[in-house]
Amino acid sequence: MKAVIFKKFGNPEVLQLAEIEKPIPKNNEVLVKIYATSVTAEDPKMRSFNHSPLLKLPVGLMYGFKKPKKPVLGMEFSGIVESVGNKVKNYKSGDRIFGYTGVGFGAYAEYKCFPENSIMYSKPENLSFEQSASMVNGFLTVLAYLKKKGKVEKGDRVLIYGASGSVGTAAVQLAKHLGATVTGVCSTRNVELVKSIGADYVIDYTKENFADRNETYDVIFDTIGKTSMKGCMNLLSPKGKYLLTEFGISHILTALYTSLFRSKKVIVTASNMYWKREDLTLLKELAENGHFKPVLDRSFRLDEIVEAHKYVETGRKVGNVAVSVR
Repeated sequence: MKAVIFKKFGNPEVLQLAEIEKPIPKNNEVLVKIYATSVTAEDPKMRSFNHSPLLKLPVGLMYGFKKPKKPVLGMEFSGIVESVGNKVKNYKSGDRIFGYTGVGFGAYAEYKCFPENSIMYSKPENLSFEQSASMVNGFLTVLAYLKKKGKVEKGDRVLIYGASGSVGTAAVQLAKHLGATVTGVCSTRNVELVKSIGADYVIDYTKENFADRNETYDVIFDTIGKTSMKGCMNLLSPKGKYLLTEFGISHILTALYTSLFRSKKVIVTASNMYWKREDLTLLKELAENGHFKPVLDRSFRLDEIVEAHKYVETGRKVGNVAVSVR
């Protein structure tokens, strides 16, 4: 089968299209013919081994220091079940599914085997394979932060910094679904987009600093790690929460301290610890009912994976970047 592999860490050119052995499902596994995958922010980090000092040791132990232990990247996928092991009960050949590979990566390939209990579910019927494949990581991250940890509920005032990115566009939509009043922060070119997906207010950071407004929020969610912790804490309501997907030692220590001694909380987490297969049933329901729609910036072919990684690394993508494997 065709797959994109890399044998050393480095720039996008280390990614190569190659022929590798097609997997055979075990008794409890499902063999999926992958139709689409994506380039998340994590894929270029893993390809280049460009992690924060906090993560270099654990990531290196799991994935290798000098060369990659897992040569096929790709975290999100959609496709069709080709065959199943003889102990599989919930899937059959021909099922259209979407999901997340977990720490195994491996979606930059024509086929991949998944245990039956993996984070995957039947694909939303109203979305394409590319749309379905590219929305999983962002939605699950946001669900963990806003609902499971942030406890956002109806009437909350939520500010989302980086509202036009993969996580940000998912955050705007989920926060609105939970009943919050949403303020999105983004650049000029994305103001109308952020409004169109449900934000009640949009602040153009190129023209105005949101911190200068005389506003308070129940939740401030920084999806890209570019806000001031001190400044944001000053904008929180008495029991407000400051959520961060990108964080360092100082944030972790402050999160621990505020969890014990302060009513205002800093929340950082490895969000994938909270992800469950059942979460995809909610995503499918929201998508099919028109309450959640992935923002798809561009779609590349598998043989254009180098260009796809280069584009994501520009930092200018809006929403998600899909990769067609068909």
